Amino acid sequence: MALVGLHDVTLALGGPLLLDHVTLLIQPGDRVALVGRNGAGKSTLLRVLEGVQPPDSGDVVRQQGAVIARLPQEIPAELSGAAFDLVAEGLGEPGRLLARYHDTAARLAREGGDALMSQLDRLHRELDAVNGWTLHARVETVLSQLHLDPDSEFADLSGGRKRQVLLARALVSEPDVLLLDEPTNHLDLDAIEWLEEFLRTSGLTLVFVTHDRRFLQRLATRIVELDRGHLADWACDWDTFVARRDAMLEAEAKQWAEFDRKLAQEESWIRQGIQARRTRNEGRVRALEAMRRERRARREREGTARLQVQDAERSGRLVIEARELDYAYPDAPDRPIVRGFSTTIMRGDKIGVIGPNGSGKTTLLRLLLGELPPDHGSIRHGSGLTIAYFDQLRAQLDPDRTVEASVADGSDSVVIGGQHRHVLSYLQDFLFGPERARMPVRALSGGERNRLLLARLFTRSFNLLVMDEPTNDLDIETLDLLEALLVEFTGTLLLVSHDRMFLDNVVTSTLVMEGNGRVGEYVGGYQDWLRQRPVAAPPPPAPAA
Repeated sequence: MALVGLHDVTLALGGPLLLDHVTLLIQPGDRVALVGRNGAGKSTLLRVLEGVQPPDSGDVVRQQGAVIARLPQEIPAELSGAAFDLVAEGLGEPGRLLARYHDTAARLAREGGDALMSQLDRLHRELDAVNGWTLHARVETVLSQLHLDPDSEFADLSGGRKRQVLLARALVSEPDVLLLDEPTNHLDLDAIEWLEEFLRTSGLTLVFVTHDRRFLQRLATRIVELDRGHLADWACDWDTFVARRDAMLEAEAKQWAEFDRKLAQEESWIRQGIQARRTRNEGRVRALEAMRRERRARREREGTARLQVQDAERSGRLVIEARELDYAYPDAPDRPIVRGFSTTIMRGDKIGVIGPNGSGKTTLLRLLLGELPPDHGSIRHGSGLTIAYFDQLRAQLDPDRTVEASVADGSDSVVIGGQHRHVLSYLQDFLFGPERARMPVRALSGGERNRLLLARLFTRSFNLLVMDEPTNDLDIETLDLLEALLVEFTGTLLLVSHDRMFLDNVVTSTLVMEGNGRVGEYVGGYQDWLRQRPVAAPPPPAPAA
């Protein structure tokens, strides 16, 4: 019996139908990858499965007693408190009681006092009554599995650590179905690989949305595509899905072309016919009216984004030369970020930068670009550099400005390849129709915001492109196009990314933050680094008894 199912569900949120009479069953043990274009409604579908978004019509059916938990795509801005408290909240009211007990115990240890002791005793008795200590152990186990400090303040954590706290909050309820919306966002490579292995071996039933193709390939047992309000269910691997989906779309295009040809013939006939002829051919007239209705109801598949880099004049052959760089944060001089690092970057190099969250990848970029002075060593830039920067945190976007104003800064045109283009026409290359282009940035999905940043970036000409996590939230088709664009880019690329396949397909060498200030340099992408990296020395044998 299905754990959760949708039966003839319809949903529209002020626009075209996101879900158009869809049916979907999630069986125990399924690991379903939900794919589709940005804005297609994947996150909305997860909310419908969870039960927080009611459909306009149709039924959402859950097995009696089934627990469904969701990891959201965005980190809620209002969350605060200790990691233990936030994770415990995943248990509902008993969890909130646990959180109050944990907070009171911490205050008692700091402050002392009879009032806090009395309050702690009362909470202790309440926990006894609801089997709270078993739940307490469950919270501690999940925190330990994710290597999270229970007393760490959520506000002080990195984006990746915050995602892990939210994951722990979802896992602690021991869900029958776990819904994951871009679970690898902000995670470093070690955390992504740990999460992959954990989910693959946990036996959990999953429905997940991801842009990480390797994550998808390793986990998915089914692929469900949401396209123009309809669901297509594919019981195959990713590569087979892509081939079959492309063949289906090609057949659809041929079928529609034939339909449009026949419709044009019938329209010509009706315009030429006389009234008596129409009367004698009422069946043909009714068939034409039905064809018109069918054509009006057709939802064309959203076009493919068209990405084009405006190359500036070529830089000099030497782009960046770094010699014996040392750098540590001023408030932590004994913990070097970079120590004794030297490298030479030449025109046309495509360099990936990888390392754990907080290891200093963005700091290394700023050193190489001359935005930070090193504590020791020298940086030399070549001639003719024109630099463009893709901002991981999207600080370049004002949420109150419209999409078109964000690209054209109030103008109605942009200059692309030396030619003026109307901004609405240009934005259609990035899949923003006129209505979407006039919306405020805050109304966009995460993937649409990333596409908007790309649209803004590519109005400029440059020969050194710096990209800090550009793949987050992009749909896979746009990701493929960006990948191909960067491969063909004739300038120099510095790329920070946790997307293993993207790194393998784009970069020619990799800088790795290896700890204690060491930056290793390796030929090739992520898989090449795995083969070349130093093997950790085995621990020394135990002394003989």
